[in-house]
Amino acid sequence: MTVLEISGLSARAGDTALLGDVSLSLEPGRVLVVLGASGTGKTTLGLAATGRARPGIALSGSVRLAGAELLGRTGAELRRIRAGVVGHLPQQPSAVLDPVRRCGPVLAELAAIRHHGRTSRLAAARAALAEAGLEQGLWRRFPHQLSGGQQQRMALATTLVTRPKVLVLDEPTSGLDPESSAVLAARLKDLSRAGTALLVLTHDLALARALPGDVAELRDHRLVPCEAVSGQEPPETPVPSPAEPVLVVRGLTVRAGGTTLVEDLDLELAAGSRTALGGVSGAGKTTLARALAGLTPPSAGTIEVDGVRLPRLARRRGRARLRAIQYVHQDSRASFDEFRGVLDQVADTACLLRGISRSAALLEASEVLRSLGVDPADRRPDRLSGGQLQRCAVARALLAHPRVLICDEVTSALDEANRARLLDVLTAATNQHGTALLMISHDDAFVADSALALTEGRLISP
Repeated sequence: MTVLEISGLSARAGDTALLGDVSLSLEPGRVLVVLGASGTGKTTLGLAATGRARPGIALSGSVRLAGAELLGRTGAELRRIRAGVVGHLPQQPSAVLDPVRRCGPVLAELAAIRHHGRTSRLAAARAALAEAGLEQGLWRRFPHQLSGGQQQRMALATTLVTRPKVLVLDEPTSGLDPESSAVLAARLKDLSRAGTALLVLTHDLALARALPGDVAELRDHRLVPCEAVSGQEPPETPVPSPAEPVLVVRGLTVRAGGTTLVEDLDLELAAGSRTALGGVSGAGKTTLARALAGLTPPSAGTIEVDGVRLPRLARRRGRARLRAIQYVHQDSRASFDEFRGVLDQVADTACLLRGISRSAALLEASEVLRSLGVDPADRRPDRLSGGQLQRCAVARALLAHPRVLICDEVTSALDEANRARLLDVLTAATNQHGTALLMISHDDAFVADSALALTEGRLISP
């Protein structure tokens, strides 16, 4: 029995083709991994597999779920057909996690789709937590109290709790360290063996190699078979000579709700340096980045840039000090105003923090976006893929000409070609402008001068 059948699927945004004549079918337990560069239509395909599309995108063709046609249905009809049959894990976990509700009760509520009785629902919710690789202690936490990787796995738990026949996963390893990615791959294999059909949309070759089943590629908006998945060696990047510290952090401590997230941390970054920061999900990497940027107030410690101590909160730093440290965080889609063109938002940085004219800022923004492989046409965020938005977020930070640039998993949604392009642009910024780069990443392609790791909020040398 075929549980998901897509025939002749096309997607258009006005005159722009996003998908063309895509066909695929999934039987119970089958795994299909779809690879593709950023912007080739992976997210559009994932949404279409559940009968949905972003605003302004028209779908044609046929998408049948357990025999029922999804295209052309009303919202109420779609919810009825999909309930307990298909689960969708989007690229950005914030899209499915309720920011004002604790995670556990939400899981128990979702479990009611398949389970009756309070005891059964609670058991199913706790089982979904475990299957997603999360500790039961996270039951009472709000989404903002989870790390990026934990949010990703919590979003996975919300799909697993309904026991769907088909699971559609869009970049499921983005934001995960290698150990967590391996655990996720093992859990997906278990789901497949238990009869769940998996449609995995990713640029992650390691995940594609780890999963059983077939591999296809989206190329020129069409689905083509992939005979083999091979890796590439990361390019070598010249290491700059040592320089004076531009960032000096002493005794930085961050506490929240009685929990110590970062403890007594010292850090120095030299001008033009490239530093890799690793650590398992939940170790405190994003908390450290937010504290340095003034978005999460530290409980103790000092932060200095070029010998000038910065206020703990960004709103007290003023234009010059805000410009000094720029932070590109994991959830790129949430960092853009959905109702304004992205080019205009990228240009805002140069206008507001450097005081240049709007026309000059738009010209510079266009040039930086082109260097990152993004069409500078002023499209709204919902018209861009996750990988394109990641590069737009980096471009926005670069337009500040910062002294320190902190990038939090900015390559997680990028294919190899665009990842290499982004890393080249970041390397150029360190060489040409003396920007100190702190890269929070599990990406082996990033060649750093030095590597650090966070373990339970403490900084160590790996």
